[in-house]
Amino acid sequence: MEDEQKTSDSEPQHPLPPRVALIASRRTVAEYPHYLKYLLVGLADESVPALLVSPPMPQVEAMAPPAVELVRHPAIDILPLGFYNRKLLLDRLSEFRPDLVHCLCETQAGLARWLTRHLRVNYLLNLNSVAASRRFLSLSKNRCAAIVTPAKSIADSFAAGRPKFADRVQQINIGAFVPDTATCFACHSRLPCIVAAHPLNNPDDLNNLFEALHRLAVENYHFLAVLAGSGRGENRIRKQLASLGLSRVVTIVDRMSGLDSALSATDIFVVPRPGTCFSSLLLASMSAGAAVAASAGGIDDLIIDNKTAVVFNPDDPLSIYNCLKRLFDAREFARQIASGAQQNLRQNHHVSDMIASTLQLYRQAARTSAAKAETPTV
Repeated sequence: MEDEQKTSDSEPQHPLPPRVALIASRRTVAEYPHYLKYLLVGLADESVPALLVSPPMPQVEAMAPPAVELVRHPAIDILPLGFYNRKLLLDRLSEFRPDLVHCLCETQAGLARWLTRHLRVNYLLNLNSVAASRRFLSLSKNRCAAIVTPAKSIADSFAAGRPKFADRVQQINIGAFVPDTATCFACHSRLPCIVAAHPLNNPDDLNNLFEALHRLAVENYHFLAVLAGSGRGENRIRKQLASLGLSRVVTIVDRMSGLDSALSATDIFVVPRPGTCFSSLLLASMSAGAAVAASAGGIDDLIIDNKTAVVFNPDDPLSIYNCLKRLFDAREFARQIASGAQQNLRQNHHVSDMIASTLQLYRQAARTSAAKAETPTV
């Protein structure tokens, strides 16, 4: 009996998982829905007590598992009540008693900093854009435990722009579930489908792509095209499509509606211009098995020329045309590109690896939060 007691005492105690409050923005839900869903489900599977702070959006309730508490912020969506909403949120988080806060979007960095100062815990900040390193970003030297980025190009840009925080940058690849099949030219009974994703704020960004599509149509290449995006330039873009005779073959959809079904039938996915943000749509299209035609530059960690994508010069419509024509004419090559992208995701973008790496950061941040909380205030 005594020996049994000694054995029991010597067995390592498994610490309880940290309690985490996550802060999402409208941008998080709109642009990274799969990441948010996989993260929430992964935390629930690992029995991590989690609370999600999010704007009131029906998509959030649909993706969050029952184990995750949902808190609406702002509670009252009126600008003059901003501080009142913050106070309500602070009271709710104080009841939840998180060990750390995970801010999922840089637009909420100021809120995360304010909350964690009052809660006396650390926070993690997701950084999905290189532009954030060039503008003011509210960061706490004492409370910001890690800057989490999904791409090396973003990590390097931030470290160069904010060298004081360079040692806190952690790259965690966003996970994806990759099927065994590929969508690229897999169905011979329908027209080939081209999907392009780009903000619609500046119609000039898409001129060269439209010229390339027009030339393909004139040369009797039959296809349907979907342009995913929204912005103030949408009306001008529609007029431009009409002038080129592309209105019947190009459809514009919002990123939030109908895009998943489009990606599931995509043969070619186009990145018309270099982007400053990590593209979850590029990740999803590669996962589905589309052949990617992409402009050089930008957040191009996923783009490896002639292996995971074919690359063109975005300023040259002939370059875009030749790239798309090559994929249409050499369909076996296009399927090889799609397969190469899927293999790259299988090797480097496991959802389980994303969850494990995130949990490791949570435990580290929670330990230092606890140490600070135990330090007497002078």
